Amino acid sequence: MPHPVQDFNQSVIEEFRANHGRVGGPFEGGRLILLTTTGARTGTPHTTPVGYLPDGGDRILVIASAGGSSRHPDWYRNLVAHPQVTVDSGVFTYEARAEVLRDEARDQAFARAVEADRGWAAYQEKTDRIIPVVALHEIPRPGPPHINATSPGQALKAVHDAFRHELALIRREMATGGSTLGAQLRVNCLTFCQGLHNHHTGEGAGIFPFLADRHPESRPAIDRLHAEHEHIAALVEELRRTLAADDTTAVPAEVERLTTELEAHLTYEEEQLIPLLDRT
Repeated sequence: MPHPVQDFNQSVIEEFRANHGRVGGPFEGGRLILLTTTGARTGTPHTTPVGYLPDGGDRILVIASAGGSSRHPDWYRNLVAHPQVTVDSGVFTYEARAEVLRDEARDQAFARAVEADRGWAAYQEKTDRIIPVVALHEIPRPGPPHINATSPGQALKAVHDAFRHELALIRREMATGGSTLGAQLRVNCLTFCQGLHNHHTGEGAGIFPFLADRHPESRPAIDRLHAEHEHIAALVEELRRTLAADDTTAVPAEVERLTTELEAHLTYEEEQLIPLLDRT
């Protein structure tokens, strides 16, 4: 017999995988992962689309709301029994360790979520259970990250598009956030800054020298890209300082400036590097 929830989840999973994490419907424009857990009773893998919150560093947060149901979602019971899970962001796939947040850590994280989206509070009001918040800590692995792509050029474009998507979400959140700079929005900005820094550091140490060695004609373009990295790093640092100063009037302007400069940089980098990467 067809199961409506399972059928809906499967359609989201297929759309997610076909579009590097972009989906329509109720998840459109949001932050979504595919979370694969091990069945608490069966031991078999189960994949579920789950919304998440950036939390800086090497972890993200997921909230076991189940739409305000009186019962924890299956994926939550699974990860309590088997804390090692697999996370698919649409671009990256990695193993993670699940940690159920307790007491003050849970309350602070949930308050951030509510400040960013009142819907979380509505779910809590519908149920007597305390809705759990779970931190998913990425488990380090040797070598480069696993990117869901079939070629090096496609991998670069997928990573760039993930930055574009996240920056678009941050800009939208700022536009709808009123006159205050919420705690979760601040975390989103800082997480984005750290991710961009890590990406550019990896390019500077790996892809750029690799291509310059094999394609000497590309060195002028790579020199320009190095210079653009330094320029964008300065913009990121200025955004960090503005966030630290809690200057709510200046932060949107800094985000817009970074968006303009970064979009031009990403486009130029794709034009110059994707043909070389796929040829190599």
